[in-house]
Amino acid sequence: MTFRDLILASLAVVVLGVNIVAIKLAVGFAPPLLVTGLRFLAVGLALAWFFPFPKQLWRQVLVLSVVQGLIHHGLMFIAFEGVDAVVAAIIIQLGSPFAVIFAWVILGEKFGLWRTTGMSIALACVVVLAGQPDVWSANTSVLLLVISVMAWGYANIHVKRMGDINILQVMTWMSVFSAPQLLLSSWVMETGQWDAIVAAPLLFWGCVLYVSLGATVTGYGIWYYLLREYKVAQIVPFALLQPVVGVLAGIFILGETLSWEKATGGVIVLFGVAIVQIRSSRVSEK
Repeated sequence: MTFRDLILASLAVVVLGVNIVAIKLAVGFAPPLLVTGLRFLAVGLALAWFFPFPKQLWRQVLVLSVVQGLIHHGLMFIAFEGVDAVVAAIIIQLGSPFAVIFAWVILGEKFGLWRTTGMSIALACVVVLAGQPDVWSANTSVLLLVISVMAWGYANIHVKRMGDINILQVMTWMSVFSAPQLLLSSWVMETGQWDAIVAAPLLFWGCVLYVSLGATVTGYGIWYYLLREYKVAQIVPFALLQPVVGVLAGIFILGETLSWEKATGGVIVLFGVAIVQIRSSRVSEK
């Protein structure tokens, strides 16, 4: 990996890790579905001018907008109202094991002893983590976050089945499709949207821009570039650093606490996810 791309990979890790804190701050000022809708609206308005409408893939993109936009991001933003950024950074890592499980169910891909062990470790440790008193008190939010991560795992398989695509084009038009779904859901299910927007400080709008243009466009844009240029095994170590950045950002920016139980659980979850990702990358490159 060139020095420039090493810097880019590090930048993507930091941007995507801090994204957890930006979401947590944003949903503190406005209803979560509204925030999610504004996020995708900003992405769509920024990028739709540069990528043509995917005429041949519009149905698949529409399905992706429901699964990844409405369900994954919508539930994740709702869950962030009741879950600390530190805990969220840990639970979100279940995305890789769920993606492997969906690949087995839908694509018929097989996973051996190592990946089975990794998934078991990660899933079991999250169950233990959810039993902590402060986490258990937010059990509904934890459940919503787990469902959100499951949707993300399925979305990965859906994208894989779409074949050779321009991922930025798909991401752009998925955002265009997702924005009205989320804004309509906010109108039906939430209250106080207009008052929240009027009273929102600059910090709120900065967070919305960060999660849309910063994380979605810059962070994931760099990430997909690196995945195209390098072997997956070279990128996996950086992916495993994202939750570390998220946890540290939650502690230093939001002032959250990291108990030894959470720290131990997070390390074990990360270990299990590392096994899954490393073994998956080796299988994909054979």
